[in-house]
Amino acid sequence: MTEVESVGGGRLVANLMHFGRVLRAAGLPVGPGKIIAAVEAVREIGLGNRADFYWTLHAVFVNRRDQRQIFDQAFHVFWRNPRLLERMMALMLPTVRRPEDDPNQEKVNRRIAEALAQPNKGRGKGEEQPPDPEIIADAAMTYSSREILQKTDFEQMSAAEIRRAKEAIARMRLPIMEVPIRRFRADPSGPRVDMRATLRHSLRGGGHHIWLRRRRARRRHPPLVILCDISGSMSRYSRMLLHFMHALTNDRDRVHTFLFGTRLTNITRHLRQRDIDLALDRVAGVVEDWSGGTRIGHCLKDFNRIWSRRVLGQGALILFISDGLDRDAGEGLAGEMERLHKSCRRLVWLNPLLRYDAFEPKSLGMKAILPHVDDFRSVHNLESLEALAEVLGAEGTRREEGVSRWLGGEE
Repeated sequence: MTEVESVGGGRLVANLMHFGRVLRAAGLPVGPGKIIAAVEAVREIGLGNRADFYWTLHAVFVNRRDQRQIFDQAFHVFWRNPRLLERMMALMLPTVRRPEDDPNQEKVNRRIAEALAQPNKGRGKGEEQPPDPEIIADAAMTYSSREILQKTDFEQMSAAEIRRAKEAIARMRLPIMEVPIRRFRADPSGPRVDMRATLRHSLRGGGHHIWLRRRRARRRHPPLVILCDISGSMSRYSRMLLHFMHALTNDRDRVHTFLFGTRLTNITRHLRQRDIDLALDRVAGVVEDWSGGTRIGHCLKDFNRIWSRRVLGQGALILFISDGLDRDAGEGLAGEMERLHKSCRRLVWLNPLLRYDAFEPKSLGMKAILPHVDDFRSVHNLESLEALAEVLGAEGTRREEGVSRWLGGEE
């Protein structure tokens, strides 16, 4: 390979450590153990062939399919030109261009660009460049930058934007409307007369005077059930929405969360852990079908058969988060969605594909789901999550106009 000279002379370990920091900053789970494993693997394989070097590091650092693109871009940028780091200081641009001598290369991902520039922060004082006042002013979290963050798609966010979005999600609250329950409470201006309380109170005065006691129905938040798709096409969104689910679980009672891909997994107990990092680690330990296929009908059948009667009592509200792309081509999905819809107070379908203006529900899975939902909304950025909070905070009908429009479009 052509980069042997740049990593030779005893600097191979330092360069591998630097490369590991870049991957970690870009979002890959890279720790000291993987750095040591990478050093040992490279020493065994050697540096005689660039392809062998690439796949050696790939085998060490990449664990999931969604990490391949990040690793590939980071590898070709980091090991191609040692001076490319200096060109990546202009991080205010949405993307970073390749060197002019190779214009056919793909544009570098923003997360890779930021990750490659982060190690420069650790230089000694004598090597630091004087900060640019314009860059410092533009980097401040102004109203304009917050507004941009609200509208940025989760899939297009840089690593820094993802961190700020997670912090914003942790502060979110979902003011679900309160609904009347069958129990009552005393209320002097209540609409109903409480005969037992009235007679009991009249006995205190010997029955000479009867003062009517009144009551009204108690109100309480209905249970909230979340069914979230974690297939490969939903990977980036589901990982961000896990933070939203954690915030909901720790903000109110009776929140039940299920993840599904090729199988159904109940993660309610794990999300009740207050520490978000510990909660997500526990979730990752119990979920076995991350970023795989999707069998929506099969998973909903398991939910209806095992969990429906346990969690859908007292007029539960369901958030169904999925893009509707089903590996089984909608087999059995219509019947399971119908049963799910009849078992709850309101069913809201959140689909990130709805962010596209030209979106049409043409897949068999989407056509099977759509007739059995009460509301159909997008969930792809912070703004859509805030809009969801406003919608759920008001009493909704069983069939919103937005869903009727999509059904009318199909007919």
